[in-house]
Amino acid sequence: MMAAGTAANKGLNVCLIEKNSRFGRKVMITGKGRCNITNDCDIQMFIASVPSNGRFLYSAITQFTPQDTIKFFENLGLKTKVERGSRVFPQSDKAVDVVDKLTDFVKEGGTEIIVGEAKKLLFKDNSVFGIELTGGKQIFAPKVLICCGGKSYPGTGSTGDGYLLAKQAGHSVTKLRPSLVPLVVYGSDCKEMMGLSLKNVAIQVFDTVKNKCIYTDFGEMLFTHFGVSGPIILSASTHMKDMADGRYNIFIDLKPALNMEQLDARLQRDFEKNHNKDFANSLSELLPRKMIPVIIKRSNINPQSKCNQITKEMRRDFAKLLKSFKLEVSSFRPIEEAIVTSGGVNVREINPKTMESKLINGLYFAGEVIDVDAYTGGFNLQIAFSTGRLAANAMSEY
Repeated sequence: MMAAGTAANKGLNVCLIEKNSRFGRKVMITGKGRCNITNDCDIQMFIASVPSNGRFLYSAITQFTPQDTIKFFENLGLKTKVERGSRVFPQSDKAVDVVDKLTDFVKEGGTEIIVGEAKKLLFKDNSVFGIELTGGKQIFAPKVLICCGGKSYPGTGSTGDGYLLAKQAGHSVTKLRPSLVPLVVYGSDCKEMMGLSLKNVAIQVFDTVKNKCIYTDFGEMLFTHFGVSGPIILSASTHMKDMADGRYNIFIDLKPALNMEQLDARLQRDFEKNHNKDFANSLSELLPRKMIPVIIKRSNINPQSKCNQITKEMRRDFAKLLKSFKLEVSSFRPIEEAIVTSGGVNVREINPKTMESKLINGLYFAGEVIDVDAYTGGFNLQIAFSTGRLAANAMSEY
């Protein structure tokens, strides 16, 4: 939509092929229906937030920055606001308002809109000259932009069509895997805590193959019937390359504001205050209710033990448990449940200054179909806006 509107407003004859009856179905579900439009950070921070081929995006992000995106929507009449983590949302908290403004932008330039599905690219003399739709209709054009998303949330229309079209042009597609995706965890502990959201916790992700910590984060996470989700878990998933059964462990620091000595002192005070209570009944001020049975089970402390019976060694071990609550990751959830797809059209085969194919003249790529993906927080939509804008500008120049 960004690409079509930009090209049309530059005077190009533009035809947009959309297989859904309505634009922007994936945008509609972003940010839990509120649409996290972008992230109001600088270019260096942005590139650092794209673990897969971030440097490839330098030209695109420089030429259409997050701040340009905010101005773009403000000029269309959409007021925005900045929230925690520099996340930018529409003031209305309605994703539909973002889609409506983009739709108006597409239509105001006179873009021809066809509801249909691209089946194959048309080539001649190493150049593209159009596409053929399912059903046989051919549309001729000297420039073609593939920007039909990845494979995540196929109900929104992103079913991997772009990868097939790219392969027709001789492009290689790197291994596809889910990114920004919930994680499946061994055991029943997560299921017992299902629905519990932890705020202001710290995590470390440990790779047992490399024998080192590969990622740390701080923020919010959620326990589910299969494992864990939430912002810091989704971001952690982007670093779990070559997922294998049992390869990754997550260690949660439930009390990151306290070091071991401070936490031990806190526990001493709590146990003294509840010295005649059972251990199981002394934790309500320390932990969420849903977590207490799981913590007690892992502590190996008899739940009926009186607090005044808990030894210094038992208390120290309990503090260690709170500072390093371990989860063993089994796998990703299916790619269909991922927010974005990691992998895609190989960036080495795309000109980063124009988004044009290095293999076929007149063929361009933008958005999630390219092998770039970022953390949660508005970065992935900004990638779509910036690469779409860059491709449209390049198509209009020659």
